[in-house]
Amino acid sequence: MPKLHRTTPHIGPDCEIVNVSFGGWVEVGKGARLLNVEMQDYSYCDRYADIANTTVGKFANIAAMTRIGPTDHPYQQPAQHHFLYRSSYYWDDVRDDAAFFAQRAGRRATLGADCWIGHGAIVKPEITVGIGAVVAAGAVVTKNVPPFIIVAGCPARPIKMRFDERIAERLLALAWWDWPHETLRARLSDFRTLPIEAFLERYETSAG
Repeated sequence: MPKLHRTTPHIGPDCEIVNVSFGGWVEVGKGARLLNVEMQDYSYCDRYADIANTTVGKFANIAAMTRIGPTDHPYQQPAQHHFLYRSSYYWDDVRDDAAFFAQRAGRRATLGADCWIGHGAIVKPEITVGIGAVVAAGAVVTKNVPPFIIVAGCPARPIKMRFDERIAERLLALAWWDWPHETLRARLSDFRTLPIEAFLERYETSAG
């Protein structure tokens, strides 16, 4: 695995990348498919992730085989099949339905900073997964997930908070995910070793 880079994303083999913007230190795993995606700094997705119409926040952790922002079929129409909107595949005298595709692209999902999307999870369109939240493997997320909550199941339901509410509020105020790259390096040892309260106490009064 090569070292990640400030300006050039590491993109694995066999990926499909369409209309995607990349921040620094971004990694895209083998076989991933990204469409209309913003990958912010330090975010990554593992093998065969399928992400559409999504803003991926800083430090977001997206496991393999996940589906973020899956598009819907027009199930309220007489037919659901994509001949309705990919019509040029079937006839020479008709164009694809541009309005349908624009409506799809506008239904964006949002993944907050340092969230973790577990293996095989699905996050539906127009859903926000909060900062520091955890989506368990195989979960299907149909409602917004607050910061630092762990959800699981189909449909996904809250299991517990990662931290109590006061700690969560302090982390949100600290916003370490906005620290400069050099600051993260300087404080790496404390990220690794300090208990959460000790970490907060050390840096709450320090400028990032």
